[in-house]
Amino acid sequence: MTATKGLEGIVAASSSISSIIDGVLTYRGINIDDLAQNASFEEVIYLLWYGKLPNRQELAGLKAKLDEYASIPNEVIEQIKTFPKGANSMAALRTAISSLGLYDESANDMSPEANLQKAIKLQAKLPTIVAAFSRIRNGEEPVAPKKGVSIAYNFLYMLDGAEPAEVAVKALDQALVLHADHELNASTFAARVTVGTLSDIYSGVTSAIGALKGPLHGGANEAVMVMLEQIGSLANVESWIGEALATKQKIMGFGHRVYKNGDPRAKHLQKMSRELGKLKGNMELYDMSVKIEEIVTGQKGLKPNVDFYSASVYTNLGIPRDLFTPIFAISRVSGWTAHILEQYQDNRLIRPRADYVGPVNAKYVPIDER
Repeated sequence: MTATKGLEGIVAASSSISSIIDGVLTYRGINIDDLAQNASFEEVIYLLWYGKLPNRQELAGLKAKLDEYASIPNEVIEQIKTFPKGANSMAALRTAISSLGLYDESANDMSPEANLQKAIKLQAKLPTIVAAFSRIRNGEEPVAPKKGVSIAYNFLYMLDGAEPAEVAVKALDQALVLHADHELNASTFAARVTVGTLSDIYSGVTSAIGALKGPLHGGANEAVMVMLEQIGSLANVESWIGEALATKQKIMGFGHRVYKNGDPRAKHLQKMSRELGKLKGNMELYDMSVKIEEIVTGQKGLKPNVDFYSASVYTNLGIPRDLFTPIFAISRVSGWTAHILEQYQDNRLIRPRADYVGPVNAKYVPIDER
């Protein structure tokens, strides 16, 4: 056996959900560019779960189910109120999602029908949990979800307690489309490993959230915003990035293991960042980001990934920095659950081997002789 660090280049599963071939990302065979420009997030959810784009009736049926399940148990709200005020947002989300399983009578029903219903519940409730957590920590009461509106609209509404602007809803909806799935990424693999033991879907999504929390995965977009804040202004970009590169610091939001010629999602977020900057009359974050890209790409050959411009997009939407990764989860739970359902359909316990490099032929030494 030969170990491959980080399982790089290892094909660990067969899947029909999404693909990355020659730098092109597709969901169920549809190019991400096509979906980002034309599809709503709800259409993408249906596509990932059912393997095809919905007709009007099917889409209306899914939206009705999402409306039905969007509220969260009062017990979960009360639990969130006990979280420390400075609790990490992803740790809070991980805990709340895990607790949801306690209040679902079908949590351990492993029938395909029950698991699909639980996927819908998770997709519907996750935005409500994130918004409730944000408001509770600010001393505000949660806002109940509206019916008959999109997930993007509802999240912004529940977050601020006010009707969101159309341009903000459109921007967030497109961001959700772009983040919905990404083949066998770390969090998706974590989910599949967990449910490969025939554990329940809540356990699988909790595992995925734990993996997404890390700065080398979902947490990268928050780290990008930290970097932009540290740089401070366009005038400081060249010296700050130059020093970072000279001292071999990692520039967050650049490079991707499976893309050699750039992340196809980044261009959509760059355009969105520019449009939102113009709308707000403040292009500073966008201009700083472009300058950073010019330097890093020019000197290191690295191109921005999906996290880089999403940081300025979410900031221009007025979203707190530590909610960037939970928003990623609001989108990616659609992909996680699609993969979980696929894993259940043709399951085999995921149990790789390790290349042992420790001592051999060692002997036990009695404690008095050590």
